[in-house]
Formats: sequence, C-alpha cells, structure tokens
Amino acid sequence: MVETDGFHRGWCPGLIGSVATLHSRYYARHWDFGVYFETKVAREMADYFDRYDAERDLTLSQFDGPDLSGTISIDAGESDFAERGAHLRWFITADSTRGSGLGRRLMATAMAHVDAQTYPQVYLTTFAGLEAARHLYESFGFDLVRETRAETWGREVSEQLFVRTTP
Repeated sequence: MVETDGFHRGWCPGLIGSVATLHSRYYARHWDFGVYFETKVAREMADYFDRYDAERDLTLSQFDGPDLSGTISIDAGESDFAERGAHLRWFITADSTRGSGLGRRLMATAMAHVDAQTYPQVYLTTFAGLEAARHLYESFGFDLVRETRAETWGREVSEQLFVRTTP
C-alpha cells in the first residue's frame, strides 16, 4: 500500500470488506438493496484485486482510523476493456464525509490517472436517483448515454451508463 495525496493506493488489509460494508449499509438503508448487492460488491472487488496491476489500474481509499471514509477504483483490466474503456467502480464516501469535498478529490485524482494513461474513455454504471453523484460525474465530463430498467444490483432500478471521453 502506497500513500500519496492523502490517499492509500492499491489494496490494504480489510479494504474489500470495508468497501463492501460501506456500500451495503448505504444502499440497504436508502435503496433497500440486500445480500445479493453486498456479495456482488465483495466478489467483484476480490476478482479485481486478483488481476490488479498498479501501472494500469487504480484504487484510492482514505481512512479515519480504522473506518473507511471514501474510495474509488479505475479498472482497466476487465475483459471488455478494448470495447468499453476503463471502468470507474466502487466510488463512495461515508455519511460522515459527504459534503466535505472528499468525493471530488477522489474523482479528480482518478480522472488524472485515466488521462495520464491515455485511456480513450472511462465509463461507470449507476442508477437514477443519485442526484449528487450524477452532478459530480457530469462536472468531470461524464455524459449519460443509456438508461434502462435492470436488476444488476439485486432489485429493479433505472440503470444508467455514463461515459467520459478522455480529453
């Protein structure tokens, strides 16, 4: 684990569990997501770290003592990378840090990584109703390119695909 810009880069002990916990607690409380979602987050993040390459991929996290304050990842090792580009994943901040600018700093550092790697584009999937997150994505140049009803996260939502072409 390397620390720069106040963020830990890469994997550190307990990170996968902390990311799954932060996501599952938030989305269970606000969106009624259940065990399917929590296991999906943990499983996919574990798969990501099995193929993680620090030159290509990026995971940033910030902790307040043992508690995860926020995280973001850029996954450029997925099998569909050539077609879709890098995948922005697991972006979340703790309730206690929302509005502090942490999310914007995480996003800025992640987009600097994407731009430095010269990936042609980066994409993310989310769903309608997360207006603060959408505003942040759009402020970093992401455009909504598709919206469909889907059960990707264990319950039906209006899933959105956002894409940012590298400047």
